[in-house]
Amino acid sequence: MPASPSGAAPRRRRESKAAKTARAAEIRARLAARYPAVTTALDHRSAWELLVATILSAQSTDVVVNQVTPELFRRYPTPADLAAADRAEVEAAIHTTGFFRNKARSIQGAAAYLLDHHGGEVPETIDELVELPGVGRKTANVVLGTFFSRNEGVVVDTHVGRLTRRLGLTSMKDPVKVERDLMALVPVEEWTIFSHRLIWFGREVCAAKDPRCDRCQLADLCPSAFRVGRWVKKASETPRARR
Repeated sequence: MPASPSGAAPRRRRESKAAKTARAAEIRARLAARYPAVTTALDHRSAWELLVATILSAQSTDVVVNQVTPELFRRYPTPADLAAADRAEVEAAIHTTGFFRNKARSIQGAAAYLLDHHGGEVPETIDELVELPGVGRKTANVVLGTFFSRNEGVVVDTHVGRLTRRLGLTSMKDPVKVERDLMALVPVEEWTIFSHRLIWFGREVCAAKDPRCDRCQLADLCPSAFRVGRWVKKASETPRARR
């Protein structure tokens, strides 16, 4: 049962490595019970479509991306089609995802790179994927773990970063450093699925501005429980000046 405000977990100032590992294991177990089989919310039929959708999802939502990609892939079904497309038309097609000029440049650049270096096929290693324009470790890990079932890293998006800091699994803000900390706490075979579980939990329960600590299955394990959003105590009134 979720902890009540009066029974919220105390802040952990110092936690041994063994204690953190044990707490992380319980967090993993509870998330696995809630989401036994979950994957990305981005609609796709191929590694290429997932690659493009993940690039478009930056600073956007999966819902918006899923509204855009069906028509995008109907018009440009292959990397060759997208690479040869008029830039202005591509920008118009993805406009609602935000940052459409940079994203159009990235997906067309990625398409051209795949044609020049990989015969139009999406490579299956992280070192090769991060060479593509617009592709960092997050996007590469999404494609590798989700489509190819290759756990080469942990997907660290905004949800994963936020939740793992709140849960005290990392104190880092840099995604690469967050990933490093999580790779040390999570078994390699769970790297991808753990990320997906955190992402879904972040959407449904532990929202950025107003987490639902009152119905959180992790509240008793979380040093931030009942300390964020609606649960933050209002600052006391300024004391009256002495006369």
